[in-house]
Amino acid sequence: MELISPEWLGLLAIIALVAGFIDAIAGGGGLLTIPALMMAGLNPLQALATNKAQACFGSFSATVYFVRRGMVKLPEVWEMIALVLLGSALGTWSVQLIDTRILEDIMPVLLIGIAVHTLLSKKLGEEARQRRISDRLFAVTAAFTVGFYDGFFGPGTGTFFALAFVSLLGMHLVNATAHAKVMNFTSNIVSFAVFAVSGHVVWVVAAAMAVGQFVGARLGAKMVMAKGTALIKPVTIIVCLAMSISLLLKS
Repeated sequence: MELISPEWLGLLAIIALVAGFIDAIAGGGGLLTIPALMMAGLNPLQALATNKAQACFGSFSATVYFVRRGMVKLPEVWEMIALVLLGSALGTWSVQLIDTRILEDIMPVLLIGIAVHTLLSKKLGEEARQRRISDRLFAVTAAFTVGFYDGFFGPGTGTFFALAFVSLLGMHLVNATAHAKVMNFTSNIVSFAVFAVSGHVVWVVAAAMAVGQFVGARLGAKMVMAKGTALIKPVTIIVCLAMSISLLLKS
């Protein structure tokens, strides 16, 4: 590919900042970054690989912020992290063997369902509730499944993680969002490693966008702590609907 101009690198960094901010709150930042990367001249595989590379910095930034403020205690979720790693690795391997068009057809329906559920559930995640399953069972089922999904396909991963934490472990939505970022960072690292080894990452672009992602994710994480469910719920609804429309237009 041709060299990316400084103007494009600057624009991509700004787009990454906005995407990192959105991702820290509700996920879905790839809606902005992947089309922008392709408009900048990257082919689809380079766009996916470079997007994973820069997204790692955003999810890492948000993860560090939430961990330092005691929202997530890593020793308590190590089993979940391990199963997300395993699931993401298997998903990244499987995507090379299986047609992803099946998921492209199903995903809009699932995302619209999440948006409607979030809209109608006025008290969704506003207070902690009784858990339905143990942490270990959550790790084996939800953490592994969503990790596999992120390695295989990706859109809406942060939303799926947060909804699982609220629905199955009874977490407050803010706490669920914090835990979702830790899991999302874990799955991002695996996919990024596979793409890096394959040589598809455009490093100069990834580096420019990483700066924007890091700053945007940190700002988004602060907003989550400050505004809570009043911010997370409407952003989640908007992101789910936007991803649904995007996937429907592609099909």
